[in-house]
Amino acid sequence: MLSPVSSTAVETQSTSSEEMVPSSPSPPPPPRVYKPCFVCNDKSSGYHYGVSSCEGCKGFFRRSIQKNMVYTCHRDKNCQINKVTRNRCQYCRLQKCFEVGMSKEAVRNDRNKKKKEVKEEAVGDSYELTPELEELIQKVSKAHQETFPSLCQLGKYTTNSSADHRVQLDLGLWDKFSELATKCIIKIVEFAKRLPGFTSLSIADQITLLKAACLDILMLRICTRYTPEQDTMTFSDGLTLNRTQMHNAGFGPLTDLVFAFAGQLLPLEMDDTETGLLSAICLICGDRMDLEEPEKVDKLQEPLLEALKIYARRRRPNKPYMFPRMLMKITDLRGISTKGAERAITLKMEIPGPMPPLIQEMLENPEMFEDDVSQPPAATEPPHAADSPGGDHSPEETP
Repeated sequence: MLSPVSSTAVETQSTSSEEMVPSSPSPPPPPRVYKPCFVCNDKSSGYHYGVSSCEGCKGFFRRSIQKNMVYTCHRDKNCQINKVTRNRCQYCRLQKCFEVGMSKEAVRNDRNKKKKEVKEEAVGDSYELTPELEELIQKVSKAHQETFPSLCQLGKYTTNSSADHRVQLDLGLWDKFSELATKCIIKIVEFAKRLPGFTSLSIADQITLLKAACLDILMLRICTRYTPEQDTMTFSDGLTLNRTQMHNAGFGPLTDLVFAFAGQLLPLEMDDTETGLLSAICLICGDRMDLEEPEKVDKLQEPLLEALKIYARRRRPNKPYMFPRMLMKITDLRGISTKGAERAITLKMEIPGPMPPLIQEMLENPEMFEDDVSQPPAATEPPHAADSPGGDHSPEETP
């Protein structure tokens, strides 16, 4: 019979012996399996804003709520949303997000939480540019200036063609305008290819972004060449047209809207760098339809937004509201571009021949960009030569 002492000793020995024997590691817990994305049925990455969803739908919903996006369905507001079709109709995708239970408040609460975390850092912020943002600003500014000379660099010339009264279409002015617009589109493609990171996107996404934003950037560019004293706009070869001539050159019912937008740009006093950055932000936008990798596009846009914000506030320390006002112009540009595309449809019935190929393709088919985006950027030329429609045009030449 064992005494209590010897019994304890045996227990201690037994315990000690067990501790010395290495135990086999416990198997890892099985990976957590989520239900498929409630919105598109793709593989879910977890519960986001109240429902099981994939990264794509999570990001789409967050961007839509944070940016107060308003989408339009071009069909019957009942589009099928799945992994393949989810990027085709943003309106129906957002409605599906709401239908399955995604919460607006969850997005706002998440955003407020992040704001609270960085509040202390934001106090007294001097808006210092990091070396990376400095380099980005320089590259974007250079890309803009080398593909679009500023007004002060141009030798202006005018024409008397239909300068005093509006007509449906002045064919001479239309021919000249369509020639210049074609050259401007080529320069916008070149500008895009010079933007850091743009050519790292898939060819399909490069084409999608260019097709979606080309008209926006074209309108922004011509509106920065507005001279309010004469109520004129100047093209890249120096041709300067008044409001009546712009109407007769093909702008038609769009004319007053474009001139009003140009007038609204004046108080912003944007320089070439800000115009270039705003153009880049307009182009590199993850909310465009049919993108393969919208999240990647958004990541490219983020430093551009930060660069414009800091640059604008450093340039105008006492006007912090200028940066959001600049961003609001993108919404205005999209509205003008939509009406511009509508105008192109009626214009095709007014011109005697076909629409110039590059303009036609920009408005309807993205294939025309495929060859352009796959080529390396053109060699740098002086702005006044690179963007001119032809070296043999004299100032006296009229459309």
